[in-house]
Amino acid sequence: MMAEGKVTGELRDGIARLIIDYPARRNAISEPMVEQAIAAFDRIVPEARVLLISGAGDHFCSGANLAFDPDMDVSKIDGGAPLLALYNPLIRRIAESPVPVITSVRGAAAGYGASLALAGDIILAEEKAFFALTFRALGIVPDGGAAWMLVKAIGRVRAMELMMLGERLPAPRALDWGLITRVYQGGDALAEATETLARELATGPTVALGRIRRLAWLAAETSFEDDLNLEADYQRECVRSEDVLEGLAAFREKRAPQFKGR
Repeated sequence: MMAEGKVTGELRDGIARLIIDYPARRNAISEPMVEQAIAAFDRIVPEARVLLISGAGDHFCSGANLAFDPDMDVSKIDGGAPLLALYNPLIRRIAESPVPVITSVRGAAAGYGASLALAGDIILAEEKAFFALTFRALGIVPDGGAAWMLVKAIGRVRAMELMMLGERLPAPRALDWGLITRVYQGGDALAEATETLARELATGPTVALGRIRRLAWLAAETSFEDDLNLEADYQRECVRSEDVLEGLAAFREKRAPQFKGR
């Protein structure tokens, strides 16, 4: 009997880690696993300074764990219900995270797994990783905000190519397209780089980094004037933080700042 998958969450040294753990199914994520991810997010992210999302083993996430009965009456199935109840709330939490989000991608990031990967602020991948919008093969539309994120990141034409053809996008080409942040040769190099960047962000000015990510996410849907006003609001919040005092002191004393994330 195949062991059930799980999503684990832990907080250590300011780094909140969500790990999708179902290697036998390439880390396909079921509804109970999404529930676990949401619960873990709500438990650890409020105390964290960076969020790191990864998959156990050789893959990131191959999409939703589908368990359809071939004899079922599809006319009685509400395909939107699990999205509204579970899958969308998880993506929304990631998009609205108060701290920077890193996604570390090995192997497959397909279907909803591609959406999870692309929701990162910094998206790291090994050279052999790939992204695939496989929804068309099932006769369904992309979910997890994939269409919105793809069009905003790489434009309508390339987004349409990925969604309508469902072909694999290798990590090096995704990097060339500006869809992901960095590519590394081999899993060990990816793991090392992921830890280094997570530690760097976890020791950074958390208040400012959180506001930076919100500015970037909101820029895709706000006007230039609204963005200017939001910058002013966020700057007020940042200037009142302890990290600003530390940053100024470090600049004056010609030393590296020791930010506390407050």
